[in-house]
Order: sequence, then structure tokens, then C-alpha cells
Amino acid sequence: MSEPIENQNLAEIRPLISPRKLKEKQPLSESAAATVLAGRRAIADVIHGRDERRLVVIVGPCSIHDPDAALEYGARLRKTAQAMDDQLVVAMRTYFEKPRTTVGWKGLINDPELDGSCRVERGLELAREVLLELGRLGVPCASEVLDPFTPQFVGDLLAWASIGARTVESQTHRQLASGLSMPVGIKNGTDGRLDGAANALVAAGCAHSFLGVTADGSAAVVRTTGNPDRHLILRGGGGRTNFSPADVARAAELVKSEAGLERPVMVDCSHDNSNKDHRRQAAVCREVLTQVRQGNRAIMGLLLESNLNPGRQTWSRGAPLRPGVSITDACMGWEETRALLHEIAEAVAASPP
Repeated sequence: MSEPIENQNLAEIRPLISPRKLKEKQPLSESAAATVLAGRRAIADVIHGRDERRLVVIVGPCSIHDPDAALEYGARLRKTAQAMDDQLVVAMRTYFEKPRTTVGWKGLINDPELDGSCRVERGLELAREVLLELGRLGVPCASEVLDPFTPQFVGDLLAWASIGARTVESQTHRQLASGLSMPVGIKNGTDGRLDGAANALVAAGCAHSFLGVTADGSAAVVRTTGNPDRHLILRGGGGRTNFSPADVARAAELVKSEAGLERPVMVDCSHDNSNKDHRRQAAVCREVLTQVRQGNRAIMGLLLESNLNPGRQTWSRGAPLRPGVSITDACMGWEETRALLHEIAEAVAASPP
């Protein structure tokens, strides 16, 4: 046969280390495991109303491209968050995968050298290194789940995960969420509509069977029991915001009526809710805090994009980068973040018991 039937558009298929081998190479420490489990329990308690006092705050870089900067950020965050344990459950954004609208840098796991070489095995090692060290420091970690195989390599180190606006209607990601061992936040779609997210909340709570890999990297059929710890994230969309009291009430009612779940929602202060302007995140947050002070129990948490330094920089292969500045979405700087965390804790403390 002169014309190939398969692989006509493939340049290469490379073997990859198995999840088991990677974990043996970089094992979960007792201190990291304790951080992960405590973070998962604390977030689940807020989701289910067992902890009606605290707010969950997921805060950190839009994406991690510099492990050293990420660890510096984590150390600062832990020091600040320790003083707020009575008001806040704080987890750090450790996003190693980035969905792209068209093309671009896809995250540390996919391209750790930022040069298009796509040394995925090295990216997985770097991700585990960062997560293990943050766990040792006592920083619970949060990440978006994008590739369905990635949780096999790093899921043991995550206290919270999200399904993003671009994948909320994906059956693959709904099934994946149903089997994750940590609480999962599900975002509304990029158009701002909530029905896709409501459907995803239902699907992620159900049992599924789908294709996956074993710990040894072999193809397998995965069967799940459903994830009980899922919640909605309001991130705006279609040029509209959705964090007003009316928006929050409507979302909570939809979750109850369509998904059969009585639980609060999280507000993403970035993305369309801030008109994709990092300088507006604090203003959005403060408007939500007004609702918290008034005793709005339909709000369970906030999501903030923050880095060591504010703004963003354009990534291109081989170009030098400024330290602590995002190469994806623009972020708040650390000093503004620290002050805002104190404001959030004060609002929780001032809210009705």
C-alpha cells in the first residue's frame, strides 16, 4: 500500500514515564500529604455548609512558568494566610496547563523550557517539585485540570481543582471531574451562560466509565463513583459580569433547581468579571465583600489572579523575561494582594454570625 492509513499528520510519538514511576522518583511526603488532606477537608466543609464562617480564597499566578518565583510567592502567601485561618481557607493557584483560544504557550507541563521543545516529562517533574515544596511549606495547591491524564501524575498533590470555561461542556472533563479526589470548581462558559455549568455539576456527581490510563501507564477503562464536592464558579462572560447580588442569587437558585444542590458559589474576580483588567480585580472583590458583610451565605469564596509583580509580559521563544511577572493573563502584584487578603478576612470577621 503506497499511501499510509494512519499517522499521516503525526511528527512523533514519544514514550512517557508512567505515573507510578514518576511518583516513585518524587514521592509524596508526609508533610505534603497532610497539607493536601487538610486543604481538601477545609474546602469541602465550606462547600457543604459545615463551615459557615470562613471563605475559600484561591489566589496566585494565572500560570506558573518560573518555579523559583512560584515558591517565593507561596512562602509569602503562607506567612500572610496563617494570620487569617479563622476567616479564610487559602489555596494557591498552581496552574501548570493553559488552554489557548488559538495557539500559544500551553503551560509548564507542556513546555517547561519555554522554547517549543515540549519536554513534557521534565514539565511533570517540575510540577511535582513545586507542589511537593509548597505542600511542605503548608500551602494547599489548586489547579485547572486540562489534559485528562495529568491528574494521574500530580493529582495527589492538589487540594482543589477547576474545570475551565472552555472545557465545561466537554464530556471528557465532566467525567474526569467525577473521579477526582479533591473538590472541583466548575466555571460558567465563556459566553456567560450558566446552563452548561449546571449540567456539568450534575454530570460530575454521577458515576461514569471512560478510557484512561493505569498507574503503570497502560490503557484502561476507568470507572468512577461521582464527585460529591463540586461547586459553581461565576467568571462572567460574553462581555458581561455576573457577581452582583442578583447574579449570585440566580446562580445559587439554578444550582439548586437544575443540579439539585444546595450550596454556595465562588466568584472569580478576574476574566470577564474584571473586563480582563487586572487593575479591576480588587474593585470586583470589594463589591462581593459588601455582600459578605451583609450576610450573603450564597457566596463561598473568591478567585484572584496574582503574582509577585503586577501586569503581564509577552512571551516569545528565547526572549528574556522579567521575574515574577505573568506571561499569560495580567495579575495583581503581591503588595496589593496582601492588602486585599486582609480586607477579605476583615469582611468575614464583620459579617453576621
